[in-house]
Amino acid sequence: MDCIVNVTQNWGIGKDGDLLVSISADLRRFRALTTGKTVIYGRKTLLTFPHARPLPNRENWILSATPGFSVPGAAVFPSLAALQEAMRTRPADSLCLIGGASVYRALLPWCSRVLLTQTCADLPADRFFPDLDRLPNWRCTDTGPLQEDGGHCFRYLTYENDAPLPL
Repeated sequence: MDCIVNVTQNWGIGKDGDLLVSISADLRRFRALTTGKTVIYGRKTLLTFPHARPLPNRENWILSATPGFSVPGAAVFPSLAALQEAMRTRPADSLCLIGGASVYRALLPWCSRVLLTQTCADLPADRFFPDLDRLPNWRCTDTGPLQEDGGHCFRYLTYENDAPLPL
């Protein structure tokens, strides 16, 4: 399973229920990486999407323990165990973990790669992605060049997990 995330230099990913930055080139890359796949995310991440609707051209799986929570066009899983059971029914390379912070923390051990966009900024955040440089089994295998889009400096990095947990 791949994980896709945009982080700031201090590994921040969000503040006050919203993303820290929006980079057009990164959004295009995200769409290309996830279209036709199963995207896995939490209820709060859904609220950051346009009109709080599931992403088109993808199978949307939402982890939410909120009783009675349902979303047209998405499968909602009430527990991590139920989600993991469903994950076993799909090829690992068809699954993309896309947020938010608590779902990243819960499922990161099962990811084989993190496709990371690092924004060249240290913005105030209240949600963070785990610092992969400090975690065992994770190593940066590719660092792209610095780019700029819409006034934002960023680069793409790939991290690989030497020992992902089996699905």
